Amino acid sequence: MKSVVIIGGGITGLTTLYELHKQIQKTGAQATLALVEENPEAGGKLRTVRKEGFIMETGADSIVARKKGVAGFLKELGLENRIRHNATGISYLYREDGLKPIPAEAVFGIPASLDALFGSELVSTKGKLAALKDLFTKNHSFTKDSSAGEFLEAFFGKELVKKQIAPVLSGVYSGNLYELTLATTMPFLVDYKNQYGSIMKGLSEHKQTFLSPEKKKFVSFKNGLAELAGRLEEKAAGADIIKGVKADVLERHEKGYTVVLSDGRRLEADVVVLAVPHAAAKKLLADPALDEEWGQFKAASVITVYLGFDVPDAVLPKDGTGFIVSGGSGLACNACTWTSRKWPHTSKNGRLLLRLFYKDADAALFNRLNAMDQEGLIETALKDVRQALGISAQPVAAEVTKWLGKMPKYDLHHRQRVEALTKKLSASDPDVVLAGCSYYGVGIADCIVNGKETAGKVMEKLREQGSLNV
Repeated sequence: MKSVVIIGGGITGLTTLYELHKQIQKTGAQATLALVEENPEAGGKLRTVRKEGFIMETGADSIVARKKGVAGFLKELGLENRIRHNATGISYLYREDGLKPIPAEAVFGIPASLDALFGSELVSTKGKLAALKDLFTKNHSFTKDSSAGEFLEAFFGKELVKKQIAPVLSGVYSGNLYELTLATTMPFLVDYKNQYGSIMKGLSEHKQTFLSPEKKKFVSFKNGLAELAGRLEEKAAGADIIKGVKADVLERHEKGYTVVLSDGRRLEADVVVLAVPHAAAKKLLADPALDEEWGQFKAASVITVYLGFDVPDAVLPKDGTGFIVSGGSGLACNACTWTSRKWPHTSKNGRLLLRLFYKDADAALFNRLNAMDQEGLIETALKDVRQALGISAQPVAAEVTKWLGKMPKYDLHHRQRVEALTKKLSASDPDVVLAGCSYYGVGIADCIVNGKETAGKVMEKLREQGSLNV
């Protein structure tokens, strides 16, 4: 009987567990499964908190609906009747001159039509005219491994990128646009440019994918995203799911491994899956030969503050779903989601629920914020709300969450770095598999895909070890 131990109970780890459980039952493989999660609840960055009639997603708040395989996977789990879609509305940039709408026909700030370009309130006429070169400038050198910022600037000019695209994309991907590759953000843009000769035209041709009002872009569940984690656990019934205990040491043997837990338990493993952030994986592997690769991985931090008010969300000054903050605005936050407006199921009776994000892009500011206690952070958030939205009400519920060093940052060399690391690891520890958002995509949909792929890798290793009956 072979044994598989998965360390990390985020969505990647849970999906891996679920898929392995399904495959073992299907094939009759002689293998046992265990998952170790250091937190009291599984789910990783899916963490749903309920307070005063509000549903607060303290980590990820949704799944991108258009991602391949998402709909089928949720149906397979029996969650299709639990799905809640986002309400659509205007997204804004907050600047020193107030809230300015991001053009409706824009994808992450990138205009998908000439109307979207020339209707923008964020860019000067000169900047709009400069962006027309997208229509006649060919792509001779950019690939999916190129800088997203450099690619967009080459065809749209500096002003449109700086004032409209960069604030949106940097907000979404938590990094400098010029240090992010197209492959890790929007690889399809290269295809559109090459196929249609214009990024705008390509986005316009695929408008149904990105901008169709009939198609909601994001998915959550009636009782919050934690439903997904809970359902994956349910479906893996029979596996040994250990929560509230940390995996401290990974011991190597001539054949296999021992995972030593913080409570003294020892789990024997023929295959180990490390579905934890790269810093935790590094510590467990404790292999100096990998230090050079590990040292190049980067992670960002973010503090989020939820504020729930006993006032109707009709007090919001605009019709929309939130804003991203442009530089020099005077706000401490980087973005604000009007949660009760974007996700009506999160608030009973349409009371106002806001979520503010404080990222570490400005290190000095973030350090000051991180040194504050909960009350100080709530007061900072209230100050931002008063300035940006003119709302002076006091909250009846609040939730502060710090994700310190837990948000992967992909740069231009990320893919090569992952390839180099996995190559070395396959030579030194062929039965250890790396998985998770540190390497293979940060969204929930990406983690689901990675979990499925990881399960496939594990099944192949079990096959090689002679534990499958097929």
